[in-house]
Amino acid sequence: MPEPSPSLKRRGRLFRFGAALVVLLALAGYLAVQYVTGGRGAPGCRVVSGGDDKASYDFTPEQAVNAATIAAVGTGRGMPERAVTIALATSLQESGLRNIEHGDRDSLGLFQQRPSQGWGTEQQILDPTYAAGVFYEHLAKVRDYRKLPLTVAAQRVQRSGFPEAYAKHEPDAALLSAALTGNSAATLTCDGRPAATQASGPDGVRAALVRDFGRDVLQPAGVEVGATSTPVPTSTPGARTVTLPVDAASSAKGGDVRRRGWQLAHWAVANSSALHIERVQYGGREWTAGNTDSRWLPVAAEGAQGAQRVAGAVRIVTAQ
Repeated sequence: MPEPSPSLKRRGRLFRFGAALVVLLALAGYLAVQYVTGGRGAPGCRVVSGGDDKASYDFTPEQAVNAATIAAVGTGRGMPERAVTIALATSLQESGLRNIEHGDRDSLGLFQQRPSQGWGTEQQILDPTYAAGVFYEHLAKVRDYRKLPLTVAAQRVQRSGFPEAYAKHEPDAALLSAALTGNSAATLTCDGRPAATQASGPDGVRAALVRDFGRDVLQPAGVEVGATSTPVPTSTPGARTVTLPVDAASSAKGGDVRRRGWQLAHWAVANSSALHIERVQYGGREWTAGNTDSRWLPVAAEGAQGAQRVAGAVRIVTAQ
């Protein structure tokens, strides 16, 4: 065979050099993302088992916000943890825990509910709080739903064309439910990297709390909404802090005091990117946005009185 011409050789070398450069640039970009996000790729959240099985589930901030709303609406209605697990597994299957504006025929939202089938108007169904509420309303009518296999209970509400599909989401839904109902302490974390939205500060956090839990969430026992409660000692300016006292009265629908506290704390972490939350404290533990491992770390209280206050309130510190 004849030797390739010098020009062909040069073009071959340039092509190989260009290909190598593209690979190096892609690798450099990947490493930069891993460095900035702590090795977890896109900003995300994780929930781990409170037991010894080391089970975990990774999900996005968008999914975290929706999951927290579903759990809050469920406990607000006095529904048990099993009901929250069923709701979360259903939404994972139907929409991937995303509030989508499309689906099969006229299906919409977290649960792919259909206006034509009496689930509500399009606007209502696209409201996650409404969508979760109407799902629980139908689930509560399913006889012995707590004793049924999850896929059976979910199917009796949804009437899906793929009734067995819900079962595969049960392990992940159970992890989320345990954390977001407060049954499993310090098990849900997020990177907490702010979303591309304007920070809303404490007022935005309060509005979101009321949206998901109702106005009682801001009201300590015997204190009117809007009254000032004693803040937990902190070096952060009080204007950036939302303090949620947790007592027997405030936890009446959400279980015992400890569970209520961890439900609110995990809710805040799940909403950290959307609401620009920098730090959450409860039960002597603290989560801080931007940590590469996003762990709940012990927090030092200021004396015995400070320790009591830290244990008895959830503190949410915003970016501004």
